[in-house]
Amino acid sequence: MPSAPVNSERGWFHRVGGFIRRVEDGLLVLLLVLMIAVAGGQIILRNIFDSGLVWADPLLRILVLWLALLGAIIASRSSNHISIDILSRYLGPRLQAFSQLVTNLFTALVCGLVSYYGVAFVRMDFMADTRAFAQLPAWLLELIIPLGFALIALRYLLTSLSSLKALRRQ
Repeated sequence: MPSAPVNSERGWFHRVGGFIRRVEDGLLVLLLVLMIAVAGGQIILRNIFDSGLVWADPLLRILVLWLALLGAIIASRSSNHISIDILSRYLGPRLQAFSQLVTNLFTALVCGLVSYYGVAFVRMDFMADTRAFAQLPAWLLELIIPLGFALIALRYLLTSLSSLKALRRQ
C-alpha cells in the first residue's frame, strides 16, 4: 500500500508537467500566429494603402523577444539546445555523465545570473515608469526576460539532478 501515494504523486507531477507543456506550446503558437498576422497586415497596409499601424513594428520586436525566449524555454525542457559535444564523444560513460553534470550546472548558473540581472532591468523600467508603444508599461513586456531565464535555470538545475543520479549509478 505505501506505493499508492507515490504513484498518485507521480501522476500529479506528470499532469502538471503536461499542463505546463501545453501552455508553453499554445502560447508559442498563439504568439507566432499573432506575429505573422501583424507583419502580414503591416505589409499589406504599406504596399497597397500607403499607410501602416504605428504600433506594429514595436509590437513585432516584442513578439520576437517573447518567441525567442519561449522557444528557448521549450528547448530546455528536453535539452534540445545547441551544444558542442566534440569532446564528450570520446569520453567514457562516467566522464560523459560528469561532463553533462558540469555543463548543466554551468548553464543553470548563467541563466540564473541573466534572470537576476533581468529582474534589475525590469525593475528599472518599472521605477522609471517607462512606456513602450500604446502607453503599455515597458516592464510588463520585458517580464519574459527574468521569468524565461529563471525557468530555463530551474530546468537545467533539475536536469543536473538527473545527471548526478546517472553519475552515482556508474
